[in-house]
Amino acid sequence: MKRLKTKQIITYFVGMLICRVSFAGCYPIIPAYFAAVYLQDQGRAAFTFFLYLGMVLFLPITQTAKYAMAVLVTFVVIKMSEWVNRHCKVTLAAGTAGVATAVLSVFGGVFNWMNDRKPVSGILEGIFIFGLTMVLHRFFYFFFQKKEEKNGAAPQMLPGEERLKTYADSFLGLSQVFSGMSVDKKDFAAEEYGRMKDEIAGKICISCDQCALCWEREKSPIQEYFTALILSIRKNGVPDEKEEKRLRTCCPYTSEVVEEAVRVFEKAKLNMAWYNRLQENREVIAQQLSAMAYIMEDCAKPPEDISAKEEKALSEIRYQAKERGIFVHEGAVYEKKDGKRQLALSVSVKKDGCIPVKELVRAVHAATGWCVRPHRDEKNLIGKERIRLVFEEDTRYHTVHGVARLVKEGASVSGDNFSFQELVDGEFVMSLSDGMGSGSRACKESEMVIELIEKFLEAGFSKETAIRMMNSAMVIRGEDDLFSTVDISALNLYDGNCTFYKIGASATFIRRADCVECLISENLPVGVYHSVEIEKTTRSLSDGDFIIMMSDGVLEYLNVPHPEEAMESIIAGIDTNHPGRFAKQLLDQVLVYTDGKVSDDMTVLVAAVWEKA
Repeated sequence: MKRLKTKQIITYFVGMLICRVSFAGCYPIIPAYFAAVYLQDQGRAAFTFFLYLGMVLFLPITQTAKYAMAVLVTFVVIKMSEWVNRHCKVTLAAGTAGVATAVLSVFGGVFNWMNDRKPVSGILEGIFIFGLTMVLHRFFYFFFQKKEEKNGAAPQMLPGEERLKTYADSFLGLSQVFSGMSVDKKDFAAEEYGRMKDEIAGKICISCDQCALCWEREKSPIQEYFTALILSIRKNGVPDEKEEKRLRTCCPYTSEVVEEAVRVFEKAKLNMAWYNRLQENREVIAQQLSAMAYIMEDCAKPPEDISAKEEKALSEIRYQAKERGIFVHEGAVYEKKDGKRQLALSVSVKKDGCIPVKELVRAVHAATGWCVRPHRDEKNLIGKERIRLVFEEDTRYHTVHGVARLVKEGASVSGDNFSFQELVDGEFVMSLSDGMGSGSRACKESEMVIELIEKFLEAGFSKETAIRMMNSAMVIRGEDDLFSTVDISALNLYDGNCTFYKIGASATFIRRADCVECLISENLPVGVYHSVEIEKTTRSLSDGDFIIMMSDGVLEYLNVPHPEEAMESIIAGIDTNHPGRFAKQLLDQVLVYTDGKVSDDMTVLVAAVWEKA
């Protein structure tokens, strides 16, 4: 604050001294200096007093009258503009100072009848004042603001980054522990076969008079026969007749032994199944812990603060924002992991009223050339109260989407569910899930799949991780007859690359200007097994391309030998750029192939990709 007051005092005395600087009998620096400094809104009253004092002390009476009038006109225009628009642009102030001085110079005979200068000199003086005001305004803006900017605290990231990293390491360690425990059993170990034999002998042989002879003699074949009997049951599911005959040669209770062996083995096999299911659940938990560790580690690595490198850009942003009546109190530029810039600004307006955020967007573009857009859920207006706004680099593409649906005949609700999401990192995601069967049960299943995917993606998980975590949740749920397909198209709106993720889903089509491409999947739906197989394909899209996703019911009932080829012809024949009408016309064409019958739920999602102007 003391430094700012020192700067103000300097401008006061400089204002007095420039009243002694003349060019060819003119004092053009006076009005230019006044307009440039007065716009900074720093000690206006005192500054105006010292400037008028300098004119009275150092200028001839006629020149004092001329430039005092020019300054007065400039003062009135600036105040009126601030009253109407809450700010005054430098071009208006500079133009007023130049025009007022030029007019007074041309008609200067009112004040000095000895002045015989030509009108062209007055016009040139006005032009000079305009240009000088523009230069001085920028100089004094940085003169008053630069030191203050360095002292201001840039918006900080949330604390606790080190703690988050510690949590991430802990979760990753737990994940590795559970993964190490998760080893499926394919067969019984030798000691398990030994326990089976002991259990059979304990149940049957313990009451036999020949027990001691069979089990205590060194050359007794009974143990070999028991082992062979159990292995035959393991291999064939039932005792082998050959092994049963061998056992009868030395055991009078062969039938009871065989029956007990089958029971013991079935129990052991059931225990193995439960053990493997437990191992699957451990693997599921390991995957979820690993995903949580990934998210925590990602949160613990905030974007890199590059404000020092972009100091000039931030200064220009402040200058351009001020020209629009917006005061930038604090600012910072970050570089995210994907190389995109993120801009954080703390802003307000001077007086009552509001200014749209899009004016600040224009100021940023004018200052730096950056194309930015407000972060999702940011406010649309800037008021007197200071607010913090975050801006992201604007995307190259945008999408328009539509949907058309038909419910299976006789069903009340569709078993298909879908969603359209635009994520904060500049991705547009279309998701479609087809629940097995139809009706409310299939609808609830596919709805749960879509909701889980949406929540995981919004939380920042990758698509693969989101799919695996969602699949884990369905496996743990444990309803074996409920499965759902997953079809995801994730379009990067910055570069136009689209990645398709398919798990048991129907074909997806891309309509370009000259062709139609078909993407097919042949894997199992989610919820079948704890380790899901994800088919991933990437394509580069451009302006005017269409993405067409559909549920199984659309292709399966076309009643043609090659439904994908038929669908390509249908898509190529549709002549519209409206996604909603495109989807409806496609279903209308499908009904022609099915004779108007809707044998399964039908859902078509269409997204058009357009390049921003």
